[in-house]
Amino acid sequence: MDGAGYYVPAVAMAAVLAVKGPSLLRSWRDPLLRSVCWLVALTGLVFFFAAPPTIGEVNDVVGVANVSAPLVYCLLSAFSAACLVLIVNWRGGPPELTRRTSRRWITGYGVVIVVLVVLFALGDTPVERLRDFDTYYAGEPFVREMIVLYLGALAVAGVAMNVMCGRWALQVHGRLRAGLLIIVAGHVCNLAYLTAKFTAVVARWNGGNLDHLSSYVAPWLASVGAQISAVGFCFPLACQRAGDTWSTWSTYRRLGPLWRELRPVSPHAGRTVRMSWWSPAGLRVTQRQSDIHDGMLCLYPYFDAGLRARVRAAALAAGADPVQAAAEADAAMVAAAVRARAADPEGRVLDSAGTAVSPDPRPVAVAESPRDLVRMSLALCRSPVVAAVRDRGAAWPRSDSPERTR
Repeated sequence: MDGAGYYVPAVAMAAVLAVKGPSLLRSWRDPLLRSVCWLVALTGLVFFFAAPPTIGEVNDVVGVANVSAPLVYCLLSAFSAACLVLIVNWRGGPPELTRRTSRRWITGYGVVIVVLVVLFALGDTPVERLRDFDTYYAGEPFVREMIVLYLGALAVAGVAMNVMCGRWALQVHGRLRAGLLIIVAGHVCNLAYLTAKFTAVVARWNGGNLDHLSSYVAPWLASVGAQISAVGFCFPLACQRAGDTWSTWSTYRRLGPLWRELRPVSPHAGRTVRMSWWSPAGLRVTQRQSDIHDGMLCLYPYFDAGLRARVRAAALAAGADPVQAAAEADAAMVAAAVRARAADPEGRVLDSAGTAVSPDPRPVAVAESPRDLVRMSLALCRSPVVAAVRDRGAAWPRSDSPERTR
């Protein structure tokens, strides 16, 4: 891969980290969020510092030939630890066990990083190598051990990730299982990267030359594996957010019939704050629910509990379940109250004979939760019982002495 093949993923990771930054500042104590941010940051750093142009620049700035090699190896080791810690925190479990397991992985790879630096300091690497450091110095004392150590540490992490994700995938379903299997596929590519590296190094030990596997094939496999793994980590969260957004917009749309029914009697009709097209769906749902509740407050004096009871009984007799029957009854009562309020512009609260009555201070129980409001809204446009009330059918006359309450 050329420099762009490294820098594009690095920039992408930086963009993700910038988006996640505010959430991290607000919830720094959340171990899962911390793990995600560390993983994203280390992924971007690995791609950036592994790019040949960056390798040469770092060597020149520090003034030590091939100092980029242990830097990249240390970042790869830290990246491996971050992957393992993220899976441990993502899976959850007893907090103390999760913290203890995370500390063990971090400590183990911290020791690996220290040993890598020590081995590089003990070795001799005078000739700068931007692409084939592993194979060029495969036989150099101490450097050889450093190369084997970092490849072995990556192999341990790759196998551990596949085992943990594979076992967890057998216990879950849906998008989480899909995400875990994608992560497994990504780490299979990482194991292929390690196989190419090991093959090239062992070939050098035996007098052969398979340097192209280490210099060109392995980086490509590493890039593909990292990007596939990133998709696996993001897939469940992205699906969950997409599902939540779809559910919220669906709720907003389904509340439409009830909102439009109550809008003529709402005290804020025509004065509702207009929202921009980019306003969050949740905020739109909240405003629509607020408008519905305001409209119901104006209708309480006109609610006919007797009508509600009759509609509920009819719905139950027609085979509706109790929850649906209650929704149809509430919808019918609201529709009748809207019509009664329209016929009483002076707000005197008239009965069916046109005589003013004193409202009962006891309120009729009307659906208040978002889910029940949605059922009411759907009943307004789908229920034949409610349609009969709205059309003033003979089957649903107003009671001679209706029980009207606030």
